[in-house]
Amino acid sequence: METFRPIHQDFQFFLSFKNQEIIDVFNDLRHYVLDVYPDCNELLYQTHALTSVFSISEKLSDAFCMIPIYTNHLNLGFNKGTLLKDPHKLLKGTGNLIRHISVKKADDYRNPKVKALILEAIEFAIADMAKPGQTIGKTISKIKRK
Repeated sequence: METFRPIHQDFQFFLSFKNQEIIDVFNDLRHYVLDVYPDCNELLYQTHALTSVFSISEKLSDAFCMIPIYTNHLNLGFNKGTLLKDPHKLLKGTGNLIRHISVKKADDYRNPKVKALILEAIEFAIADMAKPGQTIGKTISKIKRK
């Protein structure tokens, strides 16, 4: 069953400036993540990249993955990627915590290995949560429009 959640208008405004290929891949990847965990909250940011963050609470610190959209590409990022087992060595990056998978097409994420990684990240986020919260499956825009 596919989960439908409309894109917040603040995010849609900035997304509309991206090329159609990036928009299509983002929409498909977003639906894929929402299908894996329909009750997650989606936090939206416009910083160095237009980013959709998926969290088990309303806090960024409880996020399990994200989709940052850059000018010509996007990633499937894992907020605590260095702490995941990643048995297939899918994750790239050099930071202290965040790791990512470069995404160009659906085959880059629509496969059992990436789904298992997303599920592991969800389980890790739940176990690592400082204070039990409640996911309610809503979208929260942190975007400040002028």
